[in-house]
Amino acid sequence: MGVSLVAVDEFEAPGIGIFDFPPLWDGAPHWLNKPVVMAAAGVILVCALAWAAFASPKLVPRGMQNAGEYVYEFVRDQVARPFLGRDAERWMPLLLSLFALILVWNFMGVVPVLQFPVNSHIEFPVIFALVVYVLKIYLGIRHQGLGGYFKNMMFPPGLPKPLAIVLFAPLELLYNFVTAPFTHAVRLFANMFAGHLLLAFFSAAGFWFLIAHPTLPGATVGILSVVTAVAMTGLEIFIQFLQAFLFTMLAAMFIGGSLHPEH
Repeated sequence: MGVSLVAVDEFEAPGIGIFDFPPLWDGAPHWLNKPVVMAAAGVILVCALAWAAFASPKLVPRGMQNAGEYVYEFVRDQVARPFLGRDAERWMPLLLSLFALILVWNFMGVVPVLQFPVNSHIEFPVIFALVVYVLKIYLGIRHQGLGGYFKNMMFPPGLPKPLAIVLFAPLELLYNFVTAPFTHAVRLFANMFAGHLLLAFFSAAGFWFLIAHPTLPGATVGILSVVTAVAMTGLEIFIQFLQAFLFTMLAAMFIGGSLHPEH
C-alpha cells in the first residue's frame, strides 16, 4: 500500500522583517524607502492642515480653523502652560508641531494601505529627541550660564557637598546626558514597534485561518484573531495619541526646566 505524504503549510508569525523596506526602485538610494516617503508625506499633510486652519482666521472659527484651535488649546493648556507658565505661548509653535507630526506619523499605522507607523523606525524618534535635548542644553547654558547650569544640575541646595560629589552629581550627569534622551526616544519607538508587530500578528493569523487555509478547527482561531485585531486597533489608536502627548509633554518639561531651574 502506497503512502501519500501531504505537505501541510504552517502558519508563520510576522517577525521584525516587516520593518525592513527595500529602496523604492532598483538603483535608488538605500534610505529612499516607504517609511521615508510616508514621513515626508506626513510633514506635507501637517503643513497643509495648519495652512487650512490658520492661514485666514475668522473671528468665529468654523471647519478646519475650529478643529485647529481645539488642537492648539489642548497642547497649550495640557502641555505648555503646566511646564512653561508665562513662556507657554512663545514655545507653542515648536510643541504644536511636535505633537501634530508625531500624532500623524503614529496614526499612519492604522490607515488602510499605509499601515505602518513611521515612529516604529528608531531613527525618527531619535532625531526628535536630539532636537529637544540640544535645545534643552542650549537654553540651560544661555539662561543659567555654563557654570550655573551644571551647578544647578549636580548640586541642589540643601544637599551635603560630599554626598553630591560622590553620588548625586554622577547620577544627574548620567540621567541628563544619557538616560533621559535615550528613554525619551525609545519610549515612543518601542510602543509603536510593539503595537505594529502585535497588529500584524493577529491580522496575519486571521487571514491565514479564515482565508488562506480555512478549516473547521482553525475557524475559531481565525475569528478570535480578527476580533483581537479589531480590539487592538482601537487600543493602538489610543496609545498612538498617548505617546504623541507624552513625548511633547516631556519636551515641554525639559525646556521649562532649563528656563526655570528653580521649579
